[in-house]
Amino acid sequence: MSQATTPLSTRAAMAAHFAVSAVALAAALFLVGCASPGPAHTPLAQTTPAAVGLNASASESAAPSQWWTTLGDAQLNALIDKALQGSPSLAVSRARLEQAVALSQVREAANGPQVNLGVDATRQRYTANGLVPAPVAGNTYNSGTVQATFSWSPDFFGQHAAELQAALGQARAAQADAAAAANTLAAQVGRSYVALARLVSQREVAVRALEQREEQRRLTNDRVAAGLDSQVELTQAQAAVPDARTQIEALDEQITLARRQVAVLSGQAPDALTTLTPQLAALQPMPVPDALGADLLGRRPDVVAARWRVEAATQGVKVARTEFYPNINIGAFIGLNSLGLDNLFNAGSRKMGVTPELRLPIFDVGRLRAQLGGRQAELDAAIAQYNGMVLDAVKEAGDAMASVQSLTRQQALQDDAAASAEKAYRFAQERYRAGLGNYLVVLSTESQVLAQRRLAVDLRARQLDTRLQLMKALGGGWTDDTAVLQTAAAH
Repeated sequence: MSQATTPLSTRAAMAAHFAVSAVALAAALFLVGCASPGPAHTPLAQTTPAAVGLNASASESAAPSQWWTTLGDAQLNALIDKALQGSPSLAVSRARLEQAVALSQVREAANGPQVNLGVDATRQRYTANGLVPAPVAGNTYNSGTVQATFSWSPDFFGQHAAELQAALGQARAAQADAAAAANTLAAQVGRSYVALARLVSQREVAVRALEQREEQRRLTNDRVAAGLDSQVELTQAQAAVPDARTQIEALDEQITLARRQVAVLSGQAPDALTTLTPQLAALQPMPVPDALGADLLGRRPDVVAARWRVEAATQGVKVARTEFYPNINIGAFIGLNSLGLDNLFNAGSRKMGVTPELRLPIFDVGRLRAQLGGRQAELDAAIAQYNGMVLDAVKEAGDAMASVQSLTRQQALQDDAAASAEKAYRFAQERYRAGLGNYLVVLSTESQVLAQRRLAVDLRARQLDTRLQLMKALGGGWTDDTAVLQTAAAH
């Protein structure tokens, strides 16, 4: 019907309807403009390297990716490699990483245009007493639809980009978490291996101590028979032998438990390493830096993971802010639909349309502000966790470095004490061979030598252990490489 033939009342009604719609739209847009996210929020400040005492000019040399190889033990290398391949805890970390990467890929794919094709067919008997008119009513017909749909939501306000960056931040954090778990596991296997080597070396010293006490008992027995000693000395010498055997048995128990621990850490059955006997003297202390540099915060995977979570939370705040803006979606469809499949592909069965959408937050400002406040609180919590992680990392690395330096000085002092004990032992042997002393003095002097050997074993084991702790605290040989993750997310 043309405008000339349209009744005046109808045109007036249409104009009034248009005016009402325009006023409603203007009011909605005005209310949207008033939908403010509220006062600006200042997040917590992130700590800086200088604030935690890191030297900005110092720089640690990067350790090799397989840093444990610097200990020079092929058997340990094989155990750590096996642990990294078969550990259940690492499998969980890798699964979480794959999940995070997949979620980021889903988010990236959802931000682009979406095209779908649907095909369906239905056979239906229509009720004779419903709204469907004759001749369809009361009869059975086939119906079919072939339809393609298109939808796209333009990212005018940066919501989709922020959602993607938040998902990528979580994926990068999961990547760093997996690296931290691998680094921790390698350090645990290394420390358990060193602990086992220490027990083996202590057992060797204990065996020599048992031989010494048995010799001392025999000599004391001979002296009692010769009337040179009393039963008191003989009883003391006899009691020392079972005490030495008890120490060996206790060490055997600890060795068995240590072997089982190494086996489980390396992903094997508890009794898989019953013959494992590492030698402490064969392990070489790894080099350590002289000072902690600011690049520590970029080498520690757990610190980097916390930093990526801060980035993800920051993007989450941006997403919450975009909720205050209009959401626009452009949709379209084209296809065929007919009652009766024989007519489905006729030209008259075609259908098409455009479905633009505009969503405006008008009376939902309270919920949106609460949602934004929650995201801001999440950001503050992430920053607080990052700051705490940085402090813990610096303390852990500093403690380990202080222990390494102290043990180096202790080792020098102990070397002097051990040299003096060995010298006294040689003098006692020479006097005995020259007939100037008895063998009990030799054995007594050897006790001091054995005590120094036990101390030397403990100090060497502690030196190796603290270096392993320091290497873990420094992040091992890990570097923050997110290029691989970005490539995976892009595909």
